[in-house]
Amino acid sequence: MRANRSYRLLHTRASRRPASLAPARIDHLEVVEVASGEVVLFWDLPAVDAARQARRLREDLSQLDDVEFLSRWAD
Repeated sequence: MRANRSYRLLHTRASRRPASLAPARIDHLEVVEVASGEVVLFWDLPAVDAARQARRLREDLSQLDDVEFLSRWAD
């Protein structure tokens, strides 16, 4: 089963400004298990880094199965 069926990515932005205009902004990334609603992975990152990481997470969620996804990102 693909990881995007088991997990959902939540990207919470600290403000509405674009990442390139808010370098000091800290964004929150959460990977939540759909079945239980529990947070499985969590990051607090600067806005630009959070945008890049969210893009990579979305790619992996759509391409990997749930076990491979967790083993790759759990580090």
